Amino acid sequence: MTTEPTTQTPSPSVAEQVRVPGRPAVRLAGASWVLRLRMLAVAVVGLALLVLVMAVNIGRGDFPISVGEVLQVLAGGGTRAQQFIVLDLRLPRSLTGVLVGAALALAGAITQSITRNPLATPDIVGITAGASVAAVSVIVVGGSYGALSGPLADIGVPVAGLLGAFGTAVAVTLLAWKRGIESYRLVLVGIATHWLLLSVTFWLLTLGDVTDAGRAMIWLTGSLSGRGWEHVQPVALALLVLVPPALIGSRVLGALQFGDDTARGIGVRVTPARALLLVSAVGLAGVATAAAGPVVFVALAIPQIAMRLCRTAQPPLIVSAVLGALLTVTADLLARTAFGGAELPVGVVTAVLGAPYLMYLLARRYREVRA
Repeated sequence: MTTEPTTQTPSPSVAEQVRVPGRPAVRLAGASWVLRLRMLAVAVVGLALLVLVMAVNIGRGDFPISVGEVLQVLAGGGTRAQQFIVLDLRLPRSLTGVLVGAALALAGAITQSITRNPLATPDIVGITAGASVAAVSVIVVGGSYGALSGPLADIGVPVAGLLGAFGTAVAVTLLAWKRGIESYRLVLVGIATHWLLLSVTFWLLTLGDVTDAGRAMIWLTGSLSGRGWEHVQPVALALLVLVPPALIGSRVLGALQFGDDTARGIGVRVTPARALLLVSAVGLAGVATAAAGPVVFVALAIPQIAMRLCRTAQPPLIVSAVLGALLTVTADLLARTAFGGAELPVGVVTAVLGAPYLMYLLARRYREVRA
């Protein structure tokens, strides 16, 4: 009597490498992902550069510390003075920059993928402007009339910024809705909303005294100055809540690239998926703006740069987050050190770097329409 050889099925809890045409894939617990080596390489290099730039940024100041000593402190060594300077005074600022940059880049990658338009980013379509109006209202009106002060104002600004971002997103979506959302209509409505809210912001500045208006103007340019652990913790908590839904929903972004009808034809529930992704993107943009002000052009430029580096059809989320963090921390380093004793807000540097890219995108879109 002969028996047929049997094959044992590996446990689904153990990741296994499988072969698919073109690229290797990783399968884990019933789910599978295509392993793109180029994307992995870009992410690893970006993380290495981010650690290096953070170490340089932390080491610069009135009490200079070398990169090696900064890394030693972060690993648990160093003197007490170095630990105090690095961990208590300088690390929170860099970590805030990392979290803000990652959140903005993720928000931009999601909105660009959903709308299939590189101009549809939170800082272009008015979401950050809505957060700015709400936050400036707390800073100027609350400060001038005594409604908010001290720790209550510090809590009120982030909460107001987040609520302003969501309120603006709802308004722009309703105004742009016409049997669905068309990307160019969304961008045009968003740009109009952005400038309207910008006018409201400057009107609010006239209501406050000089001190409150100056404080608001520094916030409006996007600044990491004076950021401590009390700023890092809320942003980190918000990212822990918002990033997982964005990554889960990202599995349908590839289908949405081909249009709603095609996505429905292959079984994608378009409306719930888009709603989940948009809520995540608006939340990420609102939290980032509430933490550091409107740091412009990170959400616009970084997803497109990540897409070109990885050679993908849409902005890769994880790589975009890494490169967004890298750009923000690098811009903060330049803002602190490139102009002698004068320290610029980080938003000024990102605006200088991003404005030419916006003009390039507009010119390219114009040529595509003419063609």
